[in-house]
Amino acid sequence: MKKVKKIKKQIILIDDGSNDGTKNIIKKKLFNKVDKVIFHKKNLGKGSAIISSIPYIKGNLVLIQDADLEYNPKDYHKLIKPFSKNKIKVVYGSRVLGRKYKVKYLSLKNFRIFGNFILTNISNFINNQNLTDVHTCYKVFRTEIFFKLNLRQKDFSFCPEVTTKLSNLSCKILEVPISYNGREISDGKKIRLKDAFIALFTILKYKFYYK
Repeated sequence: MKKVKKIKKQIILIDDGSNDGTKNIIKKKLFNKVDKVIFHKKNLGKGSAIISSIPYIKGNLVLIQDADLEYNPKDYHKLIKPFSKNKIKVVYGSRVLGRKYKVKYLSLKNFRIFGNFILTNISNFINNQNLTDVHTCYKVFRTEIFFKLNLRQKDFSFCPEVTTKLSNLSCKILEVPISYNGREISDGKKIRLKDAFIALFTILKYKFYYK
């Protein structure tokens, strides 16, 4: 069996105002196992959590990981490998590339897949990109590029903000296929239909008004 090379990493853990006991678990079991812990007094949103980490980032690459593990950390090597080439600045982990199944029936989960497909195509058209999955969690950046983004969005619209600003910087995004184990609303999934409209507004906002 091929030995997997260990990744030297800095872990910044942000608790975004959790009220389900997560904070206690972090304090008891994780506090001394990560490099930095940030507690938000109330839920501020995904974008706010990422913005809070920025003053403490020290590494050469920035990789975003949601705590619900819909995305598998075993894909880290796949996401990081392209950066061995100097011209690669940003890598997105695509849930679409290499996907073997087809949507055969309607369900709430499949509506989200269709919504992501529509938003991806709208984003591609406006930003002159050719991506398959603009709203993936797995976004990896060279640190100098990440710092140039001047992030402002506090919620899930962090994703369209980033993709649009990368377009404004003429920064090419490389996609690699990843594994994905999606959750349902009953499992705590927070994405709703309104987030699609917010995403569209965010794309237009940063493409034509605030750069």
